[in-house]
Amino acid sequence: MKKSILIHSGIVIDPMSRLHAPKDLLIEDGKITAIDDPGKIPHTKAQTLIDARGGWITPGLIDLHVHLREPGLEYKETIASGTKAAVAGGFTGVACMANTSPVNDSPYVTAFIREKAKATAACRVHIVGAVTKGLKGEELAEIGSMVNEGIVAISDDGMPVMNSYLMRKAMDYARAFGIPIISHAEDANLVGQGVMNESALSNELGLRGIPAAAEEIIVAREIALCRLTRTPVHIQHISAEVSVEHIKRAKDQGLPVTAEASPHHLTLTEDCVREYDTHFKMSPPLRTERDVEALRQGLKDGTIDAIATDHAPHNVIDKAVEFSEASNGVIGLQTAVPVTLTLVHEKILSPLAFIRSLTEAPARLLKLETGRLKIGGVADVTVMHPDLEWEFVQTDNLSKSVNSPFFGKKWKGKILATVVGGEVKYRSES
Repeated sequence: MKKSILIHSGIVIDPMSRLHAPKDLLIEDGKITAIDDPGKIPHTKAQTLIDARGGWITPGLIDLHVHLREPGLEYKETIASGTKAAVAGGFTGVACMANTSPVNDSPYVTAFIREKAKATAACRVHIVGAVTKGLKGEELAEIGSMVNEGIVAISDDGMPVMNSYLMRKAMDYARAFGIPIISHAEDANLVGQGVMNESALSNELGLRGIPAAAEEIIVAREIALCRLTRTPVHIQHISAEVSVEHIKRAKDQGLPVTAEASPHHLTLTEDCVREYDTHFKMSPPLRTERDVEALRQGLKDGTIDAIATDHAPHNVIDKAVEFSEASNGVIGLQTAVPVTLTLVHEKILSPLAFIRSLTEAPARLLKLETGRLKIGGVADVTVMHPDLEWEFVQTDNLSKSVNSPFFGKKWKGKILATVVGGEVKYRSES
């Protein structure tokens, strides 16, 4: 039997029920059994006490977009190491992308990931299958068979599906199986050999640029195909103002289009590239202050539904090369909360809207039963202190990779505890 846990003296924030009030929360045998006013639940009812004084008690956070690299790329990350980083970052569930080696394009790879996660994962692993075989954009993957093995969505993330007819057929399949399709929205031909945002700065630095139009074109196409098929479409890691405008119009028209933005695209600009630091190289690239402001406003008004890390671990050798040769991506599971809490501190997002973007929104997209605090519901709970200051140093890092632009930075906002299915999977030592 799982231990009973009382999380007390905090503010419960549950977007699903719109609860935002001082409460204590009791967990027994993996379920939430009571949410009551402070002091109403006797401490003697619980074997484990978690003091949330000054902090928030929220549904377990869900990351829509991570790369766990297993199978095949375990030198970068494993399911075990990636999910340890996840719970340290407050995440009780992560959706892992299909660009493993071999690619998760068949039921056999899906089954391997499912069973490996059962054996080694510190949190829930929601599996995303590939759209096309080998992520090559030439032939549809075994979508139905992967659904039978447990995938919750399909995506060729890392590679855009350039063939519009193939993408349309993938949407037809996704609709038939009741799962969303997740799009990496970049026109590969326009991206070409680009390595940063196309602008005056890219010319100044002598680096090939990637125009915002590369993202806009595929966002517009996915919306058109969504209108045609009525299949739910989720746009990953949007980075450009014009993308926000397209998604807003689609939503105004009642189309089932959703979108996410990453912590780095919400807080960093192309100016970070000035020193040719490869930790700031990502796909899509960091863009302008105007784009960042548009993403923030899009998150505020609901055009952008979720915050997702795009946690992309790489080995040191993948980044310790010239900027144009370096791999794209950064790790982000342990820094997502403090980095994006800046939006709350700057009064851009309310605490309720912030938590919604990391709980209710991803749960709704992936049709999960988690993402809320409900009596009798599964006890996936995150406890965070929004004002506690700390510095992210490499000794804190639980990922196998170190490609983060946030080491050495001081943040306001820290995870105190992460409970998955009624078990404490992470607890801050300070």
